[in-house]
Amino acid sequence: MIPLQSKLENEVFAFNELEDKLKQIGYTIGGNWDYDHGYFDYKLDDEVGYTFVRVPFTAYEKEIGDDGAMVTLGEPFLLAHKYQIGLDDNVSAGNLSGSLNQFSEPQNPDASIDEKWIGIGKKLIEKTESQLLAD
Repeated sequence: MIPLQSKLENEVFAFNELEDKLKQIGYTIGGNWDYDHGYFDYKLDDEVGYTFVRVPFTAYEKEIGDDGAMVTLGEPFLLAHKYQIGLDDNVSAGNLSGSLNQFSEPQNPDASIDEKWIGIGKKLIEKTESQLLAD
């Protein structure tokens, strides 16, 4: 994980408007969001795993998903996951577990990040700041 300094940190936004603006430039809301926090992700690479810029958010007023929810942004960062090549070491037999546990665990959930992605990530954050802070 590599932190990316940004003017976005500690800024407060209406969640629905924030999501709309970030989707326009390629972000998606991470599947691991909850009612009090989550992440907007921008995938940079998906060769042997994936590398992405992640912008964390925390509920400021109301819960995420409620009308009028407000969120505070945290410090953006770069993150890389590298997947296992081959079979998953933690496989268990059975139809039910096979249908639920069909994906490999990451080989390295906090893998090193190629230097080229740092510059690209910084430029993306600048673009994101322009999108969100221009008024």
